[in-house]
Amino acid sequence: MRLFWSIAGVEARKRMSYRADFWLSSFVAFGTELGVAYFIVLAMVPVAGRLGGFSRDGMLLYYVAIILTARIVWSLDLDREISDDIYQGALSRYLLYPVSYGVLKYAAQIGALAPAIVQVILFSACVPFVLGLPEGIRITPATAAMALGAVAVANALHFLVTYPIRLVAFWADNCWSLLWAHRLVATLFGGLLLPLAMFPSWSQPLLNALPFRYMFAFPVDALLGRVTPVEYATGMAIALGWCGVAAVLSAGVWRRGTLQYTGVGM
Repeated sequence: MRLFWSIAGVEARKRMSYRADFWLSSFVAFGTELGVAYFIVLAMVPVAGRLGGFSRDGMLLYYVAIILTARIVWSLDLDREISDDIYQGALSRYLLYPVSYGVLKYAAQIGALAPAIVQVILFSACVPFVLGLPEGIRITPATAAMALGAVAVANALHFLVTYPIRLVAFWADNCWSLLWAHRLVATLFGGLLLPLAMFPSWSQPLLNALPFRYMFAFPVDALLGRVTPVEYATGMAIALGWCGVAAVLSAGVWRRGTLQYTGVGM
């Protein structure tokens, strides 16, 4: 654990050292995403109407919350870093460490959350003054605590689900296309494009069973008070179950990949 937090601390200091990039990425990226979401909501939801259980203001608040949640869940893309370690033989030094390679990379991801968390705190503090709290949405200390736990699990779930895809670099020259395909699927079925309540009723059981909902939409629904305690406990159990499945799959892919790893680099 001491090594884990040491690596996380080094990564956090490195990420926070680029102040200009921090502020530019904060305001430009968030402003662009929020602007697109705003005009989409204006086009979709009538002034006094409701869509997917949301009013116009509620839908806009949903998009703000899910954009901020995605910043924490995605945090750091390690696909290039992991593939470079494998291609260049740099993975060899990690094999000598007294902790697994995956744990080290997850520590780096946790450290990279520092700027993302600062951004989320800054923008979240401004949201009540800009949007207010739409009717029918209840954000309380209890729902905030539920959302915090769900986001922590979502971050681990995203890493574990994508980790075996990144390890395809043991066999393929480029695993970027697989990661991009995963991001497209997760964006659609995770509720980043549309609230999952707007999907057909026959698809809801499938969406609830897949891991993508628990990466993005579930923490937001918990924050907005749209899940009951029983639904929250069930959702967390499903998310943790997917974490276990992905961890077992990652371990198998790692074992098979390291059997043919030569360490000589390109």
